[in-house]
Parts: sequence; structure tokens; C-alpha cells
Amino acid sequence: MFGFITNTLLPVLILLLMGWVFFRIKMLNEGFIEAGSKLVFNVALPALLFLSISQADFSHAANVKLIATGAAATTTFFLLLMLFCHFSVTPPNARGVVIQGGFRANMGIIGLAYCANTYGSNGLAAAAVYLGCITILFNVLSVFVLNFYLDGKRSLIQHIKGIITNPLIIGILLALPISYWQVHLPEVLLRTGKYFSQLTLPLALICTGASLQFRSFSADWFNIGISTLCKCLLYPGFMVLCAFLMGFRGTNLGIVLLLSIAPTAAASYVMVRYLGGDHRLAASIIAVTTLVSLPVTAAAFGTLSMLKLI
Repeated sequence: MFGFITNTLLPVLILLLMGWVFFRIKMLNEGFIEAGSKLVFNVALPALLFLSISQADFSHAANVKLIATGAAATTTFFLLLMLFCHFSVTPPNARGVVIQGGFRANMGIIGLAYCANTYGSNGLAAAAVYLGCITILFNVLSVFVLNFYLDGKRSLIQHIKGIITNPLIIGILLALPISYWQVHLPEVLLRTGKYFSQLTLPLALICTGASLQFRSFSADWFNIGISTLCKCLLYPGFMVLCAFLMGFRGTNLGIVLLLSIAPTAAASYVMVRYLGGDHRLAASIIAVTTLVSLPVTAAAFGTLSMLKLI
């Protein structure tokens, strides 16, 4: 467990804190965060996912049973959470924000960093294909629940276009046939891509840390508490239980844990703001789950390791 904390959690925490401190002392500004986030999402992270998958063994990277288990478990948890929040969360227009905050994990940045630090390139490739498929599901469920509870609307065509043009999905889809047929890419492309992709996770974590917003939570403590409890404990616990019951152990079970236990995704804030929801509540959920998830991750990974399940 100590090795997991020092090798996986502490580097992530330090980079998040660096981003937060750099922004507060004005070493970074809003322009840098916006430009850096766009660079990560549109180019650097797709390049990292493409290289990881294209150079991996396809049979290990594309685990259909694992993806199907993750999708079914996520949908089930989402429906249960929606049912609970429908009768417990007020005001009504906060329900979609709380529900999204309670299940939508930051798999592409923090979850991927966990997997890369813990399992190396093979684990990163398997995690990349899994997160690509579950990210599509996250988008579908988030748009549905926010449209259901908020006044703002996003048309089905806009949503489909957003998925098709998502750079992460494009990078994964391009890499899968290369991995399947074991196509040898030119060395200069691999080396250049490797240099470029190395900036991905550090820059992404710094930008994520810089964008964290902490404010008075007194008015929203109940709603924030529901999202935090679900995102940091109930959702990853449910996902790991379902994967365990389906027979997954070792690296596969660890990937499910590390991706699902990541804090609420920063993309949830963007979507809430776009649809006219309470973006301050969304920002608070992201900040609190980011802080709470770190010690919970250490405890969860340590427990499963002690039980020799991962």
C-alpha cells in the first residue's frame, strides 16, 4: 500500500496542488488553463491513447466482457441514483447536477494517471479502451439527466455530433485496427508521438488543479455530500463488486477500481454550464470529490491488495 501511495497517489496529488498554487500566485492565468486544457483534450491525450493502444496486444487491450460489465453496472447505478435523488434532492434543478456528480468519473485524466503509474503501458492500453467506451455512456447518461431536470436543452443531433467528433474516441478507434493487425508504425512517428504524449498527464493534472474552485459549501452541503458519497464510495464499490462477481481479478479489477474511484470529471462542469444549470454546485462537487477521493483510493486499493484480489 505504501508503494501505491508514493508511486501513484502522491505524484497525482503534487501535480494537482502545483496547478492550484500556481494559479493562486498568478504564475498561471485563465488563458493558460483554457489553452492547456484544449491542447490536452484535442491533441495530447488522444495521442497518448493512440500510442498506448496501437502498440499493445489487442486481446489484452479490448476486453469486451470487462467493457460490457462496466457499462451495465454504470447504467444500473445511474438509475438507482436518479431514483434516490428525485425524491431527496432540492431544488429540482439541482438533481441533474448531483446525479452527474455522483457517477461521472474523471477517468481520462486522473483515472488514467492512476492506471499508468500502477500498471504501466499494458494496463494503460486496457484502461484506455475501457474508458473510451464508458466515456460515451457517461455522455449519453449526463445529457439525458441534465435535459430531464434543467431548462436548457441539447438536441440529439448535437449530442451525436459531439460523440463522433470527440478526439479521445477518434484516437481510440484509429488505434484499435492497428493493434488488431499488429501494424508497425514508423519509428520516427512513434518517437515523436512518445515525446508529445509525455506532456499529457502532467499538463492535464496541472490544469485540473488550477481550475479547482473552493467556496462556502454551507448552502449546498447536503447535495455536495450525496455526490461525494456516491462518487468516492458507492459508485466504485458497486463497480468493483459487479466486476468481482463477473470473475475479474488482478489488473482488470484494479483498472475498474482506479477508473471508477477517480473524482467527478471536469467535463461535468462544462456540460452543466452549457445547459444553464448550477455551475457553482458542479464546481464544488468536483473540488470536494477530488480531495476526498485521494485517501479513499489509498484505502480501497490497499484493502483489495491485502485480500490479494488485485
